[in-house]
Amino acid sequence: MSNQINYNDIPLIDHIKKLYPYCRSLTGDGARETLKYFEKYHPEYNRLVFPSGTKVLDWEIPYEWNIQDAYIEHLDTGQRFARFSKDNLHIVGYSEPVDKIIDYKELLPRIHTLKEQPDWVPYVTSYYKKYWGFCMSESEKKQLPKGKYRVFIDSTLHKGNLEISHALLEGQLSQEILFTSYICHPSMANNELSGPVVLNALMSYIKKTYKSTKYTYRFIMEPETIGSIAYLSLFSNTLKNNVICGINLSCVGDNRGYSYVQTPYNNTLADKALRSALYQLDNVKEYSFLQRGSDERQYCSPGIRLPVCTFCRTKFGEYPEYHTNADNLNVVNEEGLQGAYSVLKNIIDSFEIGLYPKTKVIGEPQLGKRGLYPNISEKNAYQKVKIRMNLLAYSDGKTSIFDISSFIKCSLNELLIEYRNLKNNGLIE
Repeated sequence: MSNQINYNDIPLIDHIKKLYPYCRSLTGDGARETLKYFEKYHPEYNRLVFPSGTKVLDWEIPYEWNIQDAYIEHLDTGQRFARFSKDNLHIVGYSEPVDKIIDYKELLPRIHTLKEQPDWVPYVTSYYKKYWGFCMSESEKKQLPKGKYRVFIDSTLHKGNLEISHALLEGQLSQEILFTSYICHPSMANNELSGPVVLNALMSYIKKTYKSTKYTYRFIMEPETIGSIAYLSLFSNTLKNNVICGINLSCVGDNRGYSYVQTPYNNTLADKALRSALYQLDNVKEYSFLQRGSDERQYCSPGIRLPVCTFCRTKFGEYPEYHTNADNLNVVNEEGLQGAYSVLKNIIDSFEIGLYPKTKVIGEPQLGKRGLYPNISEKNAYQKVKIRMNLLAYSDGKTSIFDISSFIKCSLNELLIEYRNLKNNGLIE
């Protein structure tokens, strides 16, 4: 791999397949290697390093955690269960090291399962309190033989670093469009890898399509919650001054539907952008800020209040495989990833082609002489150019393309097609 390879020349699902085995967490080698993977394609990224113990707003950077191996071994039979080498979700994230012999009854409380989903292994963490534990399917737990067990976790917790990658593609204006996603979950394909994979596809699209952008674009990859808090501890004033639209990407790899979490008052440019970009797509759900759950919590918190929505295909917590080992490569697919990519690409194009379209003629333009209106007046002739006429009627230079989409009940994609057509004919700017 070299910096000369275009990220988007590779199917997005292939990026997920390469990164899927990594054992990611808030800190550690898995997170670092994930950041390095994307940095190879995008040298614009800069790495931020926060040492353990650093105060970031009301939080503190935890110790760095790494793990080499873990399992439960039945002493009489030699059988091993909850093997980390088989599935990195078998270990409670941030488990401290342990190597000791315990009884069956002592072991059971340390095994986490999902009784309502008995065949799946849950994702469990304990970042901020010392603990050790294992995760298994409820079905497998019930099959554990009684007796003595060796519990073995070869992990380290030490003073290290939390790391974030961010990039700024500077445009003619200091006003920023923010894209962010997180890189802290182990092997779960949708609730983790889909977000940064699509985010980096958007960066590639901008770099390839626009040699000089009108707006500035900021891209952030960070561990969820503590990462966004750490980032805000450094850049909150810059972001509050510059960001006019922000989108957090989470769970954007399935093809079951589309959804987004609104900002607290559902009145920002980000809310309008996503609403218009999702108009007329199948199975779209809007969630209020009261149903938040990802990094929109931090970016929209009091004292920060950035215009940041979270965009998903199926929202986190709303699909059955969420936070289990069933969130695997069968949940995500190229169609789902490309669908998310297309939605966000249309939003980028809206900013670059013209956020506030303005007609260049006084009064209604004569479209017929430009071949933009049927010259034979007959019933339903207007319907053929309805979107074109409505776009012109609202292009006053003050109404955003997202608001126009809402007013005239037109998808953002259709509107962009007409926008380009009118712009090429010198009627709109």
